[in-house]
Amino acid sequence: MFTRIGLVVVAFAISPPLQAAPPEPARKIDFNRDVRPILSDNCFHCHGPDEKTRKAKLRLDTKEGIQDAKADVLARVSSKDPHELMPPAKSGKQLTAAQIDTLKAWVSQGATWSSHWAFTAPVRPKPTIWRDSGHNNWLRNPIDNFIMDGFDREGLEPSPEADKITLLRRVTLDLTGVPPTPEEVDAFLKDTSPKAYETVVDRLLASPRFGERMAWRWLEAARYSDTNGYQTDAGRDMWRWRDWVIEAYNRNLPFDQFTIEQIAGDLLPKPTLDQRIATGFNRNHRGNSEGGIVPEEYAVEYVADRVETTATVWLGLTFTCCRCHDHKFDPISQREFYQLFAYFNNVPEKGRAVKFGNSPPFIKAPTREEEKALAEFDARVREAEKRVAEVQDLVPKAQAEWEKAADPTKLEEWWPRQRGSHAVVALGKATEFDGKHLVDAGDLGNGGFDDPFTLACRIKPRTANGAILSRTPEKPQADGYSVHLVNGKVQVHLTKRWLDDALRVETLEALPLNQWSHIAVTYDASRSAAGTIVYIDGVEAKTRVLLDELNQSFDTKEPFRIGSGGGPDSRFNGTIDDVWIYNVALEPAEVRLVAVAESVAAILRKPAAKRTAPEADKLRAYFIDIAAPGDIRKAYDALRLYHNERRNYWSGIQTVMVMEEMPTTRDAHILIRGEYDKKGPKVQPGVPAALSPLPKDVPNNRLGFAKWLASKENPLTARVAVNRAWQMHFGVGLVKTAEDFGTQGAFPTHPKLLDWLAVEFATDWDVKRLHKLIVMSATYRQASRITKESLVRDPENKLLSRFPRLRLSAEMLRDQALFASGLLVEKQGGPSVKPYQPAGLWKELSGADDYKPEHGEKLYRRSLYTYWKRTSPPPALAAFDASGRETCWVRENRTNTPLQALTLLNETAFVEAARMLAQRVMLEAKEPDDRLTLAFRRVTGRRPTSRELGVLRKSLDFQIAEFRANPKAAAKLLAIGESKPDRKLDSVELAAYSAVCNLLLNLDEVVTKE
Repeated sequence: MFTRIGLVVVAFAISPPLQAAPPEPARKIDFNRDVRPILSDNCFHCHGPDEKTRKAKLRLDTKEGIQDAKADVLARVSSKDPHELMPPAKSGKQLTAAQIDTLKAWVSQGATWSSHWAFTAPVRPKPTIWRDSGHNNWLRNPIDNFIMDGFDREGLEPSPEADKITLLRRVTLDLTGVPPTPEEVDAFLKDTSPKAYETVVDRLLASPRFGERMAWRWLEAARYSDTNGYQTDAGRDMWRWRDWVIEAYNRNLPFDQFTIEQIAGDLLPKPTLDQRIATGFNRNHRGNSEGGIVPEEYAVEYVADRVETTATVWLGLTFTCCRCHDHKFDPISQREFYQLFAYFNNVPEKGRAVKFGNSPPFIKAPTREEEKALAEFDARVREAEKRVAEVQDLVPKAQAEWEKAADPTKLEEWWPRQRGSHAVVALGKATEFDGKHLVDAGDLGNGGFDDPFTLACRIKPRTANGAILSRTPEKPQADGYSVHLVNGKVQVHLTKRWLDDALRVETLEALPLNQWSHIAVTYDASRSAAGTIVYIDGVEAKTRVLLDELNQSFDTKEPFRIGSGGGPDSRFNGTIDDVWIYNVALEPAEVRLVAVAESVAAILRKPAAKRTAPEADKLRAYFIDIAAPGDIRKAYDALRLYHNERRNYWSGIQTVMVMEEMPTTRDAHILIRGEYDKKGPKVQPGVPAALSPLPKDVPNNRLGFAKWLASKENPLTARVAVNRAWQMHFGVGLVKTAEDFGTQGAFPTHPKLLDWLAVEFATDWDVKRLHKLIVMSATYRQASRITKESLVRDPENKLLSRFPRLRLSAEMLRDQALFASGLLVEKQGGPSVKPYQPAGLWKELSGADDYKPEHGEKLYRRSLYTYWKRTSPPPALAAFDASGRETCWVRENRTNTPLQALTLLNETAFVEAARMLAQRVMLEAKEPDDRLTLAFRRVTGRRPTSRELGVLRKSLDFQIAEFRANPKAAAKLLAIGESKPDRKLDSVELAAYSAVCNLLLNLDEVVTKE
């Protein structure tokens, strides 16, 4: 048995054995560990922090309240009188005899009170120095010293170190999410140096797989998904934020900076693209795009979600109930909830989300490869600009010479971007409209809300109302797009549903009647009123927004019509000319040229002094495009080409939703009962008083809040972070309730170790160092074998007298199968992919388009990259307890159900992986025993025993006989999955080996982390 010395020191050292200390007296009652949970569970609801539900003006959550009432409380909980007994019978709660004895012992020992352990800043405890000649080699680092305290208290011995293969498989899965290869196992077995294991750990931490392994848990906490949630649950693009997380872990971004950038990267001085992308963390919440919602209600929901998620992820506290009232158990008030709410309330977003795609605010988020390509485009543009600058001075002289020699009667008509337009209608042939007739231009201008366009024409209206251009059904308020005169003002309609799914803008000034005006409307495919611009005579007009709720595409099969839109009663009366439809949103300078009424020939006929500036620009543009000498035209053509290429490339780059501050701070109020339309007192941003104060040197905004979260003075952030790191390796955190460090949460199994780790982590916030510290400990290296003694003394393994056996998580099970089979495509980052999934699930659950699996390498990417639909998560992963991503999820969950076995045996990905594993070993070895040994090693890491090999050989022989008798069954098995079997292999043998490999992938040892 290990013994403990009374003297403790900071240094971790090993010295000669000393005499055992005298036995300790009976355990002293600890208020936080023993008493507070009793009071919190049974008393705080009526006598706790919530003033509105507090009864008899009695508080049992404060030192003063307890000191005043402890004697009465003890009498009431022990009372035989049902009218005096507390808690009352109607509460449904009743103290056990053991709980009453604990309270009595606590009072008899002086009724010492202490604040909740989690709300007090951790202080680095001194690890006990243990000495024992028989066991001192077990201790590896200070973690083990703290674990030894529990062993000594309960009379336990640590388990021996796991064998090298088990340890290698364990740590490889823990740090990379995939198992070791046979080659890596052999190399580790051959390395007999004292640092062999540490070398492995360093290699794994340096692997790009580390970031992918870590990202999965963070994505669950961040409620990351590829869809919006609710009703249709259509897609969004947030994968660039996911890739930022992977990269951040791989470059070992310090956790304090990791925190600050995700909460407020946009508010940092001169934020980088990566820092802005990082803020996508708090845009990962669900977004409701239903037509019948109240947008203000959901705007509140999104902000509340940010508060609740941030509190759970960084503070480990349950803030949700504070939205409606003071916390029943923790010292957090409703006012403090809305003080945090104020930090997140300034995002310029709408309560009604965009149905298909990202909701503003969002930014373009090029990848590293795309940034490189953009740089190359920019270099070409700069070179072309340099060439244009070189010929610039040649243009005036060359143009003057051309003007002298040019014959206006022989000049072709010319308009900017003629090659880029969909069509030209009624060009130079003014058409009269009498309010009854229209021009059907056919299938022109066909597009939707993802397609930029420009509509341009010249009009001379006789009346103040009438449709000018449209592609809509001939009825009022129909879907499609149209340009109208309404009371002389130009209105632009982009409509899916007139009342709640449309975009409408209107000019502030009316056009004059019986006078020519040029109208141009540009739409940049942003689906927003801000991206819809009206120009009058080449100048951007001031507009007002009538509706800005475009949510679905307005494309229609109707023809493009001139002089009509909205039915016979709304047709145009006047003259329309020069109708153009461009498949781009023209730049202002280009619109200015389009608006010039005079033809190039007419401008040429004018003396230069009498030409307007736009006319001169149009003539110059014509000359450069059509008539200039070759070197000038070539230079400008190259610049135009490279600009277009760059613009087209940029338009295809994905966006990511981010945090952004409004220019004017939006007020925040306490919401009565949490209801969006019941505003109470106004509140200013602030942090909970029970925790550390906001640092004096930070602004009281979201950036200041982020720095407060990441400060060493914050009592929770480091504790919560190290607890989740511990949970990742041991399955359960030192605080079991990883989501709740409050008074209703579990008391730490090793409070001193938790605080030591927290203080140690906060010295540099080095994530990789933290994980290395944990996996290098003797505690982590223990075997998982259960002894009778440890089962009796530590049945739940709270003291960690053995390493816990854990079923692999959902993503590890799938990735392991793909990895062993050789199918896994290890390509980091990029858009989410759609591997195999049963048909019909999406349609059944959301009524939208059904799931369509992709092909090729996209079927075999790591599970981290699987497309995640909130209302219908990937079923193979959901079966193994992957979170639904509708809300924040920080505690790992493991169940055992028959469905899991059925999934492993029958799901396409697992069956195909078994088949490809079989093919792999058949190609690598010739003899059955060698093949079976290879397959066994690839999934377990070790060689099979002779008995195990015999069982596998017997199974193989049975399967060969079965498939020989039924070759159709063999063919059916080999047809599962998209990958093709090697034709050089005997199909019956391949099917038989596939069945055996399927068995191997289902072994308890394979689906479990030992």
